[in-house]
Amino acid sequence: MEVLRGRPRTRAAGRRVPGKAPRRLTALVLALAAAAGPALCGPATAHADDIRGREQWVLDAVSAGKAWKVTRGKGVTVAVLDSGVDGSHPDLAGSVTTGPDLIHSVAPKPGRLHGTWMSSLIAAHGHGSGDGIIGIAPESRVLSVRTIADPDEPGYKTFRDRPEYRSSLAKAIRYAADHGADVINMSLGGPDASEPERSAVAYAIAKGVVVVASAGNDGDSKSPKKVDRNGIVRLSYPAAFPGVIGVAAVNRHGTPAKFSDRNASVLVAAPGEEVVGAGPDDGYWVGEGTSQAGAIVSGVAALVRAKYPDMAPALVAQAISTSARHRPAGGWDELVGFGEVDAAAALTAASKLRGYQDVTAGRPGRFDDGPVNPVQVERHPPGLIFLGGWIGVAALFGLAGALITTTLLILRIRGRGNTDAEA
Repeated sequence: MEVLRGRPRTRAAGRRVPGKAPRRLTALVLALAAAAGPALCGPATAHADDIRGREQWVLDAVSAGKAWKVTRGKGVTVAVLDSGVDGSHPDLAGSVTTGPDLIHSVAPKPGRLHGTWMSSLIAAHGHGSGDGIIGIAPESRVLSVRTIADPDEPGYKTFRDRPEYRSSLAKAIRYAADHGADVINMSLGGPDASEPERSAVAYAIAKGVVVVASAGNDGDSKSPKKVDRNGIVRLSYPAAFPGVIGVAAVNRHGTPAKFSDRNASVLVAAPGEEVVGAGPDDGYWVGEGTSQAGAIVSGVAALVRAKYPDMAPALVAQAISTSARHRPAGGWDELVGFGEVDAAAALTAASKLRGYQDVTAGRPGRFDDGPVNPVQVERHPPGLIFLGGWIGVAALFGLAGALITTTLLILRIRGRGNTDAEA
């Protein structure tokens, strides 16, 4: 899927794992796989109880097991602004709250594929004894707000330019911020900056919401409309808005995915190739994209907020970025940002930053070098301030009088000098 405003950031490589898909979705996946090339057209032979094994490399890559010894995300709500979520999937059952469908007037038949997939990477809890998908924050909850459509939905190519569709993201961000979201996941985006979306992001961050967005999938594009002459992908939004955690994709070896955008919006990277997740109608899908990477980082942000619920979004971002592994030689680059996210290390980094939040709130805090008290502001009784004001006024008049007296004295002396010279 090419990267345009309001489009999901999963590549056209998605395919269902196992083959229980409804006919409509099965046809879509076969067509996309055929277009993507022979490397993506192999049969999907995995069974439901093989899913956890196929997912394990992702959990290991981000140190999820180690992080779960500290927290599993309980008490945190992640708003998934996407194509809708199938909350009846056994791996998500009981963990999804369905919010408004903001594009129903132009896209009345939700596909829910992309949104269910991303939600499972964040908050799925599996089923049975170790079966199915388990998210990075398996005890967190999802708030689903339908904001975009899956590309196989009827009329997709025509309704994307309708005002109702193009305005949905800004509305969804504000809704999530006003309805209990601790983290907002946006596995979507495009090349244009929208003022309503910028304002909505600023609004959410000001309310203490951590905002995560995928960087895009044009890293291997040759189009001059998408990349400059140096091969750098043009900025991507909402990932490039101030305060947003922009996420690139890496493969299972920790190296940058070829499709992942190279631009200044990238803060960190996460697994984005051959990532398995849940889909509608009890199915499972596997594919690639910065969508998956963004959802994984949203799960990590949920873990941090579960452990430190009052931590400011900027500090959560700092904990995630400063603790990243596989850091590039220069410390940061446009391919992976500060490196690949590590959930356990992010929690450790957050523990060292937690004191800053208390200080900014005007309460004593604790830093690495011991307790630190906030700066105290000297307070005076109103009468003293009033008296001080009159003293200041009197001083001002005194200064003016002194200047006038000095000027007259100088003029008088000069006048006497001139009289003496004439004599």
